[in-house]
Amino acid sequence: MQKYSKIIATGSYLPKKIYTNKDLEKIVDTSHEWIIERTGIESRHIAGENESSVDMAYNATVDALHDINLNMNDIDMIVVATTTPERKFPSTAVLLQSKMNNNKAFAFDVNAACTGFIYALDIADKYIKSGSVQNVLVVGTEKITSLLDWTDRNTCVLFGDGAGVVVLSGSDDPGILSNTIGSDGAYKDLLTVNTDTEVIEMKGNDVFKIAVNTMGRIASETLEKNNMKVDAVDWLIPHQANSRIINAVARKINLPEEKIIMTVNKHGNTSAASIPLAIDHANKNNLLKRDNIVMLEAFGAGFTWGSTLLKF
Repeated sequence: MQKYSKIIATGSYLPKKIYTNKDLEKIVDTSHEWIIERTGIESRHIAGENESSVDMAYNATVDALHDINLNMNDIDMIVVATTTPERKFPSTAVLLQSKMNNNKAFAFDVNAACTGFIYALDIADKYIKSGSVQNVLVVGTEKITSLLDWTDRNTCVLFGDGAGVVVLSGSDDPGILSNTIGSDGAYKDLLTVNTDTEVIEMKGNDVFKIAVNTMGRIASETLEKNNMKVDAVDWLIPHQANSRIINAVARKINLPEEKIIMTVNKHGNTSAASIPLAIDHANKNNLLKRDNIVMLEAFGAGFTWGSTLLKF
């Protein structure tokens, strides 16, 4: 039985097509200044018509496995966080497994909206610590723009597509130190997909207030659970929903802004993909160093929320 699970590789994929705020000015009543002031978003990636969440997940997986001594069939378990599956069934994870030509793993999806990646990470961590598996592919992948009403400026400016993955492996060295996840279905209608129109509907002001308070609370609880002061945290990698939310959470726990990994400006809100995309961005840009203490924080529709503390 392994004592810890540890991230040994990261990968990402972003579609080639990019919509800047100036592009959005041409299709909806908005402006670059309005979007920047409220969200911090400058641009976002848009998946092609024939590009699915599975395709993006596969490309991110290839990227992750490129530099480590593992191949596709060394993966024992695949867990995919997504709200935009390619099919109703089978799962996105099984379709990804097929593209990987992996005949060894078991695979399934998790839907916890923007918190999905932390839910998936928590499940993978527990499977590894139980001794059931050694190598887990944990994926966040979203074609979230397929759920947008491009005439609604309150939502269409926020979101983007992409996929991020980590490979989590059993280790004798500390990796994931704690996970905290939660949900409250009382808020189910504040952020949802309309079942008739199949587009995202959001009560933005309500979501903002609850997100900031919840993420601030669980960040404090995570530190307390690990007998750790905020000064010990090297990096906060939050769900990339909105720069105002991210900065407000950092202020609540007295974390300096220079310790935040921020990618929302170039990615927009990629839902379950946002945290693994940000992890890979930080890793590839040599921001993450061995033994850095990293806090992951997310909040999503449901409402759902989650916090992970790990040693990189």
